[in-house]
Amino acid sequence: MVLLAAAVCTKAGKALVSRQFVEMTRSHVEGLLSSFSKLIQTDTQHTFVETESVRYVYQPMELLYMLLITTKQSNILEDLETLRLFSRVINEYCPKITDESVVSNAFNLIFAFDEVVALGYRENVNLNQIKTFTEMDSQDEKVYLAVRKTQEREAQNRMKQKAKELEAQRREQRGGRGGFLANAATGFGSSDSRGGSSSSGMSGMSSASSGSMPPSSHTSTPSSSRPTATASRGMVLGAKKGVDSFVDSILSEGGKVSHVNAPRQAAVSTKAAATRSSVHIKVEERISMTAGHDSGMESLEVRGIVQLNINGADDSRCRIAMRNDESRPVQFQTHPNVDKKLFNSESAIALKQAGKAFPLNSDVPVLKWRFATNDESHMPLSINCWPTDSGDGKCDVNIEYELLHERLELRDVVISIPCPSGVGAPTVGSCDGEYNFEARRNTMEWRVPVVDQDSKQGSMEFTIPGRQDDFFPVTVTFTSETIFCDIAVGSIASSEDDGRSIAYSSESHLIVDKYIIN
Repeated sequence: MVLLAAAVCTKAGKALVSRQFVEMTRSHVEGLLSSFSKLIQTDTQHTFVETESVRYVYQPMELLYMLLITTKQSNILEDLETLRLFSRVINEYCPKITDESVVSNAFNLIFAFDEVVALGYRENVNLNQIKTFTEMDSQDEKVYLAVRKTQEREAQNRMKQKAKELEAQRREQRGGRGGFLANAATGFGSSDSRGGSSSSGMSGMSSASSGSMPPSSHTSTPSSSRPTATASRGMVLGAKKGVDSFVDSILSEGGKVSHVNAPRQAAVSTKAAATRSSVHIKVEERISMTAGHDSGMESLEVRGIVQLNINGADDSRCRIAMRNDESRPVQFQTHPNVDKKLFNSESAIALKQAGKAFPLNSDVPVLKWRFATNDESHMPLSINCWPTDSGDGKCDVNIEYELLHERLELRDVVISIPCPSGVGAPTVGSCDGEYNFEARRNTMEWRVPVVDQDSKQGSMEFTIPGRQDDFFPVTVTFTSETIFCDIAVGSIASSEDDGRSIAYSSESHLIVDKYIIN
Protein backbone atom coordinates (compact mmCIF):
# COMPACT_ATOMS: atom_id res chain seq x y z
CA MET A 1 0.00 0.00 0.00
CA VAL A 2 0.99 3.63 -0.48
CA LEU A 3 -0.56 5.81 2.18
CA LEU A 4 -0.59 9.46 1.19
CA ALA A 5 -1.99 11.04 4.36
CA ALA A 6 -3.80 10.29 7.61
CA ALA A 7 -6.18 12.80 9.15
CA VAL A 8 -8.76 13.30 11.86
CA CYS A 9 -11.46 15.59 10.50
CA THR A 10 -14.99 16.71 11.23
CA LYS A 11 -18.00 15.66 9.18
CA ALA A 12 -17.78 18.99 7.38
CA GLY A 13 -14.27 18.13 6.20
CA LYS A 14 -12.34 20.41 8.58
CA ALA A 15 -8.96 18.85 9.45
CA LEU A 16 -8.08 18.73 13.15
CA VAL A 17 -4.88 16.70 12.75
CA SER A 18 -3.31 15.75 9.44
CA ARG A 19 -0.06 13.96 8.71
CA GLN A 20 1.32 13.62 5.17
CA PHE A 21 3.67 10.72 4.46
CA VAL A 22 4.71 11.79 0.96
CA GLU A 23 5.57 15.18 -0.50
CA MET A 24 2.30 17.13 -0.74
CA THR A 25 1.44 20.79 -0.56
CA ARG A 26 -0.93 22.10 2.06
CA SER A 27 -3.41 23.32 -0.52
CA HIS A 28 -3.50 19.85 -2.11
CA VAL A 29 -4.22 18.19 1.24
CA GLU A 30 -6.92 20.72 2.12
CA GLY A 31 -8.54 20.18 -1.29
CA LEU A 32 -8.63 16.40 -0.81
CA LEU A 33 -10.13 16.74 2.67
CA SER A 34 -12.79 19.20 1.53
CA SER A 35 -13.75 16.85 -1.33
CA PHE A 36 -14.14 13.94 1.12
CA SER A 37 -17.13 15.47 2.91
CA LYS A 38 -18.97 15.79 -0.42
CA LEU A 39 -18.33 12.16 -1.42
CA ILE A 40 -19.67 10.49 1.73
CA GLN A 41 -22.93 8.59 1.20
CA THR A 42 -24.98 8.11 4.34
CA ASP A 43 -27.12 5.28 2.92
CA THR A 44 -24.26 2.83 2.30
CA GLN A 45 -22.38 0.40 4.51
CA HIS A 46 -19.04 0.92 2.80
CA THR A 47 -16.24 2.72 4.66
CA PHE A 48 -14.32 3.75 1.60
CA VAL A 49 -14.94 5.94 -1.42
CA GLU A 50 -12.88 6.45 -4.55
CA THR A 51 -12.20 9.27 -6.97
CA GLU A 52 -10.22 9.25 -10.19
CA SER A 53 -6.91 9.62 -8.40
CA VAL A 54 -7.20 8.58 -4.72
CA ARG A 55 -9.14 6.34 -2.37
CA TYR A 56 -10.60 7.52 0.95
CA VAL A 57 -10.75 4.88 3.68
CA TYR A 58 -12.55 6.16 6.75
CA GLN A 59 -14.12 5.16 10.03
CA PRO A 60 -16.72 7.23 11.92
CA MET A 61 -15.69 8.01 15.52
CA GLU A 62 -18.65 9.75 17.18
CA LEU A 63 -18.74 13.22 15.56
CA LEU A 64 -15.38 12.81 13.80
CA TYR A 65 -13.84 10.70 11.04
CA MET A 66 -10.55 8.83 11.05
CA LEU A 67 -9.52 9.16 7.42
CA LEU A 68 -6.78 7.57 5.33
CA ILE A 69 -5.99 8.84 1.83
CA THR A 70 -4.29 6.17 -0.31
CA THR A 71 -3.59 5.49 -3.95
CA LYS A 72 -6.13 3.43 -5.89
CA GLN A 73 -3.55 0.67 -6.40
CA SER A 74 -3.16 0.00 -2.66
CA ASN A 75 -4.50 -3.19 -1.04
CA ILE A 76 -7.90 -2.39 0.50
CA LEU A 77 -7.49 -5.13 3.14
CA GLU A 78 -4.22 -3.69 4.32
CA ASP A 79 -5.80 -0.24 4.28
CA LEU A 80 -8.61 -1.39 6.57
CA GLU A 81 -6.16 -3.08 8.96
CA THR A 82 -4.11 0.13 9.10
CA LEU A 83 -7.28 2.14 9.68
CA ARG A 84 -8.18 0.00 12.69
CA LEU A 85 -4.70 0.56 14.17
CA PHE A 86 -5.03 4.33 13.69
CA SER A 87 -8.41 4.24 15.44
CA ARG A 88 -6.91 2.39 18.40
CA VAL A 89 -4.14 5.00 18.59
CA ILE A 90 -6.72 7.80 18.77
CA ASN A 91 -8.65 5.99 21.52
CA GLU A 92 -5.39 5.51 23.42
CA TYR A 93 -4.28 9.16 23.40
CA CYS A 94 -7.65 10.92 23.46
CA PRO A 95 -9.83 10.20 26.52
CA LYS A 96 -12.83 11.70 24.70
CA ILE A 97 -13.31 11.77 20.95
CA THR A 98 -14.01 15.49 20.69
CA ASP A 99 -12.51 18.39 18.78
CA GLU A 100 -10.84 19.80 21.91
CA SER A 101 -9.35 16.47 22.96
CA VAL A 102 -7.88 15.79 19.52
CA VAL A 103 -6.37 19.27 19.21
CA SER A 104 -4.86 19.19 22.70
CA ASN A 105 -3.19 15.83 21.97
CA ALA A 106 -2.20 16.70 18.40
CA PHE A 107 1.55 16.29 18.86
CA ASN A 108 1.20 12.90 20.57
CA LEU A 109 -1.05 11.72 17.73
CA ILE A 110 1.38 12.91 15.04
CA PHE A 111 4.30 11.15 16.76
CA ALA A 112 2.22 7.97 16.98
CA PHE A 113 1.18 8.26 13.30
CA ASP A 114 4.87 8.43 12.34
CA GLU A 115 5.47 5.13 14.13
CA VAL A 116 2.63 3.45 12.19
CA VAL A 117 3.59 4.62 8.70
CA ALA A 118 6.98 5.56 7.28
CA LEU A 119 7.33 7.03 3.76
CA GLY A 120 3.85 5.84 2.88
CA TYR A 121 4.28 2.20 3.95
CA ARG A 122 2.89 0.47 7.00
CA GLU A 123 5.37 -0.49 9.72
CA ASN A 124 5.10 -3.88 11.42
CA VAL A 125 4.24 -2.53 14.88
CA ASN A 126 1.46 -2.94 17.40
CA LEU A 127 -0.09 -0.49 19.86
CA ASN A 128 2.22 -1.45 22.77
CA GLN A 129 5.30 -0.89 20.63
CA ILE A 130 3.97 2.49 19.50
CA LYS A 131 3.49 3.56 23.13
CA THR A 132 7.02 2.46 23.97
CA PHE A 133 8.53 4.30 21.01
CA THR A 134 6.66 7.55 21.66
CA GLU A 135 7.52 7.56 25.35
CA MET A 136 11.21 7.41 24.34
CA ASP A 137 12.12 5.62 27.55
CA SER A 138 15.94 5.64 27.75
CA GLN A 139 17.90 3.57 30.23
CA ASP A 140 20.94 5.78 29.67
CA GLU A 141 18.89 8.83 30.57
CA LYS A 142 17.68 7.17 33.78
CA VAL A 143 21.25 6.29 34.72
CA TYR A 144 22.40 9.83 33.97
CA LEU A 145 19.62 11.38 36.07
CA ALA A 146 20.32 8.98 38.92
CA VAL A 147 24.03 9.81 38.84
CA ARG A 148 23.26 13.52 38.72
CA LYS A 149 20.93 13.32 41.73
CA THR A 150 23.57 11.35 43.62
CA GLN A 151 26.19 13.98 42.82
CA GLU A 152 23.87 16.75 43.97
CA ARG A 153 23.18 14.95 47.25
CA GLU A 154 26.89 14.39 47.82
CA ALA A 155 27.61 18.04 47.09
CA GLN A 156 24.96 19.11 49.60
CA ASN A 157 26.35 16.72 52.22
CA ARG A 158 29.87 18.03 51.66
CA MET A 159 28.58 21.58 51.94
CA LYS A 160 26.84 20.79 55.24
CA GLN A 161 29.97 19.02 56.53
CA LYS A 162 32.13 21.97 55.55
CA ALA A 163 29.73 24.35 57.29
CA LYS A 164 29.97 22.25 60.46
CA GLU A 165 33.78 22.29 60.28
CA LEU A 166 33.83 26.07 59.84
CA GLU A 167 31.44 26.50 62.76
CA ALA A 168 33.64 24.23 64.90
CA GLN A 169 36.70 26.30 63.96
CA ARG A 170 34.92 29.51 64.91
CA ARG A 171 33.90 28.02 68.25
CA GLU A 172 37.50 26.95 68.90
CA GLN A 173 38.74 30.44 68.07
CA ARG A 174 36.17 32.02 70.37
CA GLY A 175 37.09 29.51 73.06
CA GLY A 176 40.78 30.28 72.65
CA ARG A 177 40.23 34.01 73.10
CA GLY A 178 38.00 33.41 76.13
CA GLY A 179 40.62 31.10 77.70
CA PHE A 180 43.27 33.74 77.14
CA LEU A 181 41.28 36.30 79.11
CA ALA A 182 40.28 33.85 81.83
CA ASN A 183 43.89 32.70 82.39
CA ALA A 184 45.00 36.32 82.56
CA ALA A 185 42.47 37.18 85.26
CA THR A 186 43.16 34.04 87.31
CA GLY A 187 46.92 34.49 87.17
CA PHE A 188 46.76 37.93 88.75
CA GLY A 189 44.20 37.09 91.43
CA SER A 190 43.19 40.19 93.40
CA SER A 191 46.05 42.35 92.22
CA ASP A 192 44.23 44.77 89.94
CA SER A 193 47.00 47.28 89.31
CA ARG A 194 48.38 45.39 86.30
CA GLY A 195 44.97 44.47 85.04
CA GLY A 196 43.87 48.05 85.15
CA SER A 197 46.96 49.25 83.30
CA SER A 198 46.75 46.63 80.54
CA SER A 199 44.33 48.50 78.23
CA SER A 200 40.87 49.92 78.11
CA GLY A 201 39.97 47.27 75.51
CA MET A 202 40.58 44.49 78.05
CA SER A 203 37.83 45.62 80.43
CA GLY A 204 36.24 42.19 80.37
CA MET A 205 39.32 40.88 82.21
CA SER A 206 38.53 42.60 85.52
CA SER A 207 34.93 41.48 85.58
CA ALA A 208 35.96 37.91 84.75
CA SER A 209 37.88 37.77 88.07
CA SER A 210 35.21 39.57 90.09
CA GLY A 211 34.98 36.59 92.44
CA SER A 212 38.44 37.29 93.88
CA MET A 213 38.67 41.05 93.25
CA PRO A 214 36.78 43.91 94.85
CA PRO A 215 34.30 45.53 92.48
CA SER A 216 35.80 48.30 90.40
CA SER A 217 34.36 51.77 90.09
CA HIS A 218 33.10 51.21 86.53
CA THR A 219 30.54 48.73 85.20
CA SER A 220 31.47 46.17 82.50
CA THR A 221 29.78 43.25 80.83
CA PRO A 222 30.79 39.85 82.30
CA SER A 223 33.02 37.93 79.96
CA SER A 224 31.38 34.64 80.94
CA SER A 225 28.08 35.69 79.41
CA ARG A 226 29.46 37.36 76.25
CA PRO A 227 32.98 36.09 75.55
CA THR A 228 32.73 36.73 71.81
CA ALA A 229 31.80 40.39 72.11
CA THR A 230 34.49 40.98 74.77
CA ALA A 231 37.18 39.35 72.71
CA SER A 232 36.23 41.21 69.56
CA ARG A 233 36.12 44.53 71.40
CA GLY A 234 39.52 43.86 72.95
CA MET A 235 41.11 43.01 69.62
CA VAL A 236 39.80 46.18 68.00
CA LEU A 237 40.31 48.78 70.76
CA GLY A 238 43.19 47.43 72.79
CA ALA A 239 46.61 49.11 72.68
CA LYS A 240 49.26 46.80 71.30
CA LYS A 241 51.92 47.74 73.84
CA GLY A 242 49.63 47.14 76.81
CA VAL A 243 48.59 43.73 75.50
CA ASP A 244 52.18 42.71 74.80
CA SER A 245 53.32 43.66 78.31
CA PHE A 246 50.35 41.87 79.75
CA VAL A 247 51.22 38.69 77.86
CA ASP A 248 54.89 38.97 78.90
CA SER A 249 53.83 39.15 82.53
CA ILE A 250 51.80 35.96 82.15
CA LEU A 251 54.68 34.15 80.51
CA SER A 252 57.13 35.29 83.25
CA GLU A 253 54.86 33.76 85.87
CA GLY A 254 54.73 30.43 84.09
CA GLY A 255 51.31 30.90 82.49
CA LYS A 256 50.32 29.66 79.03
CA VAL A 257 48.85 31.85 76.35
CA SER A 258 46.92 30.60 73.29
CA HIS A 259 47.63 32.60 70.15
CA VAL A 260 44.62 32.90 67.85
CA ASN A 261 45.27 33.96 64.27
CA ALA A 262 42.61 35.97 62.50
CA PRO A 263 40.98 34.13 59.59
CA ARG A 264 42.68 34.69 56.27
CA GLN A 265 39.34 35.43 54.62
CA ALA A 266 38.76 38.37 56.97
CA ALA A 267 42.17 39.79 56.07
CA VAL A 268 41.46 39.42 52.39
CA SER A 269 38.05 41.09 52.68
CA THR A 270 39.58 43.92 54.76
CA LYS A 271 42.23 44.45 52.09
CA ALA A 272 39.60 44.44 49.35
CA ALA A 273 37.47 46.94 51.26
CA ALA A 274 40.49 49.18 51.73
CA THR A 275 41.20 49.27 47.99
CA ARG A 276 37.62 50.14 47.01
CA SER A 277 36.90 53.73 46.11
CA SER A 278 33.72 55.61 46.90
CA VAL A 279 32.57 54.64 43.37
CA HIS A 280 32.98 50.93 42.70
CA ILE A 281 32.11 49.07 39.50
CA LYS A 282 31.51 45.31 39.48
CA VAL A 283 31.40 43.52 36.11
CA GLU A 284 30.27 39.90 36.12
CA GLU A 285 29.74 37.44 33.29
CA ARG A 286 28.25 33.97 33.40
CA ILE A 287 28.94 31.50 30.61
CA SER A 288 27.00 28.39 29.59
CA MET A 289 28.29 26.05 26.89
CA THR A 290 27.15 22.68 25.60
CA ALA A 291 29.05 20.64 23.01
CA GLY A 292 29.04 17.11 21.65
CA HIS A 293 32.24 15.08 21.51
CA ASP A 294 31.45 14.20 17.89
CA SER A 295 29.21 17.06 16.70
CA GLY A 296 31.16 20.05 18.06
CA MET A 297 29.70 23.00 19.93
CA GLU A 298 25.90 23.04 20.17
CA SER A 299 25.27 26.29 22.06
CA LEU A 300 27.16 29.05 23.82
CA GLU A 301 25.55 31.80 25.90
CA VAL A 302 27.26 34.58 27.82
CA ARG A 303 25.31 36.94 30.10
CA GLY A 304 26.97 40.00 31.60
CA ILE A 305 25.95 42.64 34.11
CA VAL A 306 27.48 45.91 35.35
CA GLN A 307 26.69 46.91 38.94
CA LEU A 308 27.40 50.35 40.39
CA ASN A 309 28.01 50.99 44.10
CA ILE A 310 28.44 54.58 45.32
CA ASN A 311 29.28 55.44 48.93
CA GLY A 312 29.70 59.21 48.68
CA ALA A 313 26.84 61.59 47.96
CA ASP A 314 29.22 63.98 46.14
CA ASP A 315 29.84 61.32 43.46
CA SER A 316 26.25 60.08 43.11
CA ARG A 317 25.59 62.25 40.05
CA CYS A 318 27.96 60.70 37.59
CA ARG A 319 28.32 59.53 34.01
CA ILE A 320 30.09 56.27 33.15
CA ALA A 321 31.86 56.01 29.81
CA MET A 322 32.06 52.38 28.73
CA ARG A 323 34.77 51.01 26.44
CA ASN A 324 33.13 48.63 23.98
CA ASP A 325 35.68 46.95 21.69
CA GLU A 326 33.43 43.94 21.09
CA SER A 327 32.99 43.07 17.40
CA ARG A 328 30.56 40.20 17.99
CA PRO A 329 26.78 40.74 17.89
CA VAL A 330 26.17 41.42 21.59
CA GLN A 331 22.69 42.44 22.73
CA PHE A 332 22.67 45.23 25.33
CA GLN A 333 19.94 46.20 27.79
CA THR A 334 20.09 49.25 30.04
CA HIS A 335 18.25 49.87 33.30
CA PRO A 336 14.86 51.60 32.75
CA ASN A 337 16.15 54.71 34.57
CA VAL A 338 19.28 54.90 32.39
CA ASP A 339 19.30 57.01 29.22
CA LYS A 340 19.16 54.33 26.51
CA LYS A 341 19.68 56.74 23.61
CA LEU A 342 22.83 58.08 25.22
CA PHE A 343 24.22 54.59 25.62
CA ASN A 344 23.41 53.59 22.04
CA SER A 345 25.06 56.70 20.62
CA GLU A 346 28.02 57.26 22.96
CA SER A 347 28.30 54.03 25.04
CA ALA A 348 27.80 56.14 28.15
CA ILE A 349 25.68 55.33 31.21
CA ALA A 350 23.79 58.16 32.88
CA LEU A 351 20.33 58.65 34.37
CA LYS A 352 17.53 59.99 32.19
CA GLN A 353 16.79 62.78 34.67
CA ALA A 354 19.87 64.96 34.78
CA GLY A 355 19.34 66.23 38.32
CA LYS A 356 18.71 62.82 39.81
CA ALA A 357 21.40 60.83 41.66
CA PHE A 358 22.20 57.13 41.78
CA PRO A 359 21.21 55.29 45.00
CA LEU A 360 23.87 55.10 47.71
CA ASN A 361 25.41 52.06 49.42
CA SER A 362 23.76 49.44 47.22
CA ASP A 363 24.71 47.45 44.13
CA VAL A 364 22.65 48.98 41.32
CA PRO A 365 22.53 47.04 38.02
CA VAL A 366 22.88 49.62 35.25
CA LEU A 367 23.73 47.51 32.18
CA LYS A 368 23.19 43.94 30.99
CA TRP A 369 24.24 42.11 27.84
CA ARG A 370 23.83 38.74 26.20
CA PHE A 371 25.78 36.91 23.53
CA ALA A 372 24.56 33.61 22.06
CA THR A 373 26.00 31.55 19.22
CA ASN A 374 26.65 28.03 17.98
CA ASP A 375 29.83 29.01 16.12
CA GLU A 376 32.63 26.82 17.48
CA SER A 377 35.24 29.53 16.90
CA HIS A 378 33.82 31.50 19.85
CA MET A 379 34.42 28.66 22.34
CA PRO A 380 36.87 29.98 24.96
CA LEU A 381 38.31 26.59 25.98
CA SER A 382 38.11 23.55 23.73
CA ILE A 383 38.07 20.07 25.28
CA ASN A 384 38.91 17.00 23.21
CA CYS A 385 38.27 13.60 24.82
CA TRP A 386 39.26 10.44 22.92
CA PRO A 387 38.46 7.10 24.59
CA THR A 388 39.94 4.19 22.60
CA ASP A 389 39.28 0.48 23.15
CA SER A 390 42.54 -1.31 23.87
CA GLY A 391 41.09 -4.76 23.08
CA ASP A 392 41.30 -6.28 26.58
CA GLY A 393 38.16 -4.71 28.01
CA LYS A 394 40.00 -1.50 28.88
CA CYS A 395 39.97 1.99 27.39
CA ASP A 396 42.86 4.34 26.80
CA VAL A 397 41.47 7.82 27.45
CA ASN A 398 43.30 10.79 25.98
CA ILE A 399 41.95 14.22 26.86
CA GLU A 400 43.38 17.59 26.00
CA TYR A 401 42.45 21.24 26.34
CA GLU A 402 43.35 24.33 24.33
CA LEU A 403 42.72 27.99 25.10
CA LEU A 404 41.21 29.47 21.94
CA HIS A 405 40.93 33.06 23.24
CA GLU A 406 44.42 34.10 24.32
CA ARG A 407 43.05 37.32 25.86
CA LEU A 408 41.56 35.26 28.68
CA GLU A 409 43.41 33.98 31.74
CA LEU A 410 41.57 31.06 33.30
CA ARG A 411 42.28 30.04 36.88
CA ASP A 412 41.39 26.97 38.94
CA VAL A 413 40.44 24.95 35.87
CA VAL A 414 38.84 21.61 36.84
CA ILE A 415 37.99 19.05 34.15
CA SER A 416 35.81 16.21 35.50
CA ILE A 417 35.66 12.94 33.54
CA PRO A 418 33.15 10.28 34.69
CA CYS A 419 34.50 6.74 35.00
CA PRO A 420 32.82 3.32 35.20
CA SER A 421 31.86 2.22 38.69
CA GLY A 422 33.27 -0.83 40.43
CA VAL A 423 36.52 -1.02 38.43
CA GLY A 424 38.84 0.88 40.74
CA ALA A 425 41.04 3.88 40.07
CA PRO A 426 42.50 4.49 36.61
CA THR A 427 46.18 4.17 35.77
CA VAL A 428 47.50 7.59 34.77
CA GLY A 429 50.18 7.60 32.10
CA SER A 430 50.80 11.35 31.82
CA CYS A 431 49.20 14.53 33.11
CA ASP A 432 49.90 18.24 32.70
CA GLY A 433 48.85 19.55 36.10
CA GLU A 434 47.33 17.64 39.01
CA TYR A 435 44.73 14.88 39.12
CA ASN A 436 42.57 13.27 41.76
CA PHE A 437 40.23 10.29 41.49
CA GLU A 438 37.01 10.71 43.49
CA ALA A 439 36.10 7.11 44.29
CA ARG A 440 32.69 7.96 45.77
CA ARG A 441 31.62 9.79 42.63
CA ASN A 442 33.65 7.64 40.19
CA THR A 443 35.10 10.80 38.69
CA MET A 444 38.61 11.69 37.56
CA GLU A 445 39.30 15.35 38.31
CA TRP A 446 42.05 17.04 36.33
CA ARG A 447 43.13 20.32 37.90
CA VAL A 448 45.15 23.05 36.19
CA PRO A 449 45.94 26.18 38.25
CA VAL A 450 46.34 28.62 35.33
CA VAL A 451 45.54 28.45 31.61
CA ASP A 452 46.74 31.48 29.66
CA GLN A 453 48.57 32.36 26.46
CA ASP A 454 51.86 31.01 27.90
CA SER A 455 50.30 27.66 28.88
CA LYS A 456 47.28 27.37 26.64
CA GLN A 457 47.52 23.61 25.93
CA GLY A 458 47.65 20.53 28.08
CA SER A 459 46.89 16.83 27.93
CA MET A 460 46.21 13.85 30.16
CA GLU A 461 46.20 10.11 29.49
CA PHE A 462 44.90 7.28 31.65
CA THR A 463 43.73 3.68 31.29
CA ILE A 464 40.70 2.07 32.95
CA PRO A 465 38.29 -0.78 32.18
CA GLY A 466 35.17 0.43 30.41
CA ARG A 467 33.52 1.41 27.16
CA GLN A 468 33.88 4.56 25.11
CA ASP A 469 30.50 6.02 26.15
CA ASP A 470 31.35 5.69 29.87
CA PHE A 471 33.51 8.82 29.88
CA PHE A 472 30.85 11.38 29.00
CA PRO A 473 29.59 13.95 29.81
CA VAL A 474 32.80 15.84 30.62
CA THR A 475 32.23 18.93 32.77
CA VAL A 476 34.54 21.93 33.14
CA THR A 477 34.68 24.72 35.73
CA PHE A 478 36.99 27.73 35.93
CA THR A 479 37.15 31.36 36.99
CA SER A 480 38.70 34.40 35.40
CA GLU A 481 39.22 38.05 36.21
CA THR A 482 39.07 38.77 32.47
CA ILE A 483 35.55 38.64 31.08
CA PHE A 484 34.61 37.00 27.78
CA CYS A 485 33.26 40.09 26.00
CA ASP A 486 35.71 42.91 25.38
CA ILE A 487 33.74 45.43 27.44
CA ALA A 488 35.10 47.58 30.28
CA VAL A 489 34.71 50.88 32.08
CA GLY A 490 36.62 53.66 30.35
CA SER A 491 36.17 56.58 32.74
CA ILE A 492 33.70 58.13 35.18
CA ALA A 493 32.97 61.83 35.36
CA SER A 494 30.49 64.04 37.16
CA SER A 495 27.26 64.66 35.29
CA GLU A 496 27.02 68.17 36.73
CA ASP A 497 28.32 71.34 35.10
CA ASP A 498 31.91 70.97 36.31
CA GLY A 499 32.32 67.57 34.61
CA ARG A 500 35.14 66.66 36.99
CA SER A 501 36.78 63.27 36.78
CA ILE A 502 35.80 60.82 39.51
CA ALA A 503 38.18 58.20 40.86
CA TYR A 504 36.75 54.70 40.88
CA SER A 505 37.67 51.09 41.52
CA SER A 506 36.48 48.09 39.55
CA GLU A 507 36.47 44.32 39.56
CA SER A 508 35.47 41.76 36.94
CA HIS A 509 34.67 38.06 37.13
CA LEU A 510 33.88 35.34 34.61
CA ILE A 511 31.91 32.48 36.19
CA VAL A 512 30.93 29.13 34.66
CA ASP A 513 27.26 28.19 34.98
CA LYS A 514 27.52 25.16 32.69
CA TYR A 515 30.35 23.83 30.52
CA ILE A 516 29.55 20.31 29.30
CA ILE A 517 30.84 18.04 26.54
CA ASN A 518 28.27 15.29 25.98
